[in-house]
Amino acid sequence: MSDTLVVNEIYLSLQGESTFAGLPCVFVRLTACNLRCSYCDTAYAFTEGTRRPLEEIVQEVRRLAGAYRSGVSEVRGPSLPLVELTGGEPLLQPAALPLMRALGDDGFTVLLETSGAHDISRVDPRVHRIMDLKCPSSGEVERNLWSNLRHLKPSDEIKFVLGTVEDYTWMKEQIAAHDLAARCPLLVSWVHPLRPDQRDKSLKPVPEGQTILTRQELAERILADTLPVRFQLQLHKVVWAPEQRGV
Repeated sequence: MSDTLVVNEIYLSLQGESTFAGLPCVFVRLTACNLRCSYCDTAYAFTEGTRRPLEEIVQEVRRLAGAYRSGVSEVRGPSLPLVELTGGEPLLQPAALPLMRALGDDGFTVLLETSGAHDISRVDPRVHRIMDLKCPSSGEVERNLWSNLRHLKPSDEIKFVLGTVEDYTWMKEQIAAHDLAARCPLLVSWVHPLRPDQRDKSLKPVPEGQTILTRQELAERILADTLPVRFQLQLHKVVWAPEQRGV
């Protein structure tokens, strides 16, 4: 592995979203994203980072995982800790592909958080791909790469991040139009509001005329409409301060 990646941070925490929520996870946050979603809470990863060789990244993951890997040898379910590539947008950097392969070869259960704007077909088939479908309030709905849907496996997940009533209506339409519930698990996240000082100036504005949706209203709509989705909050923002990094 002679490739390098620009890395924002690597740390051990709890997986905060997805069907793996609550499990110990080593996060590898890569630098750069070509989207500017209105609610983005990791804008610091747009530009901050250090170029690191893949071998060094794998060694750091192994170090953070060491206490788990030297413990219980027989466990049910995924091997712990998980390893998740996130961002930014990991698929902007081609070397993310061999990194995921290397981590899979090393016995890790690997997750990928991706925006849905980039081709997922070349990702190692062992990787659990957690793919966004950007809703209208993100300001990036036109960036969804719909051809990705045909590459999804039952072990992958689709995530919708909702902040407005219009987002909810749009999500329902996509679930029905593409029979998404038959493809893989569907995740529904509520937009955690950003304070003015947390909002990067480069982010897209929320389109005018949309109606804000509270988390309670979102949960109640899901129940009323009997949607086959998993409602989730960002667990790490409940346990730690919402603006805290490295968690």
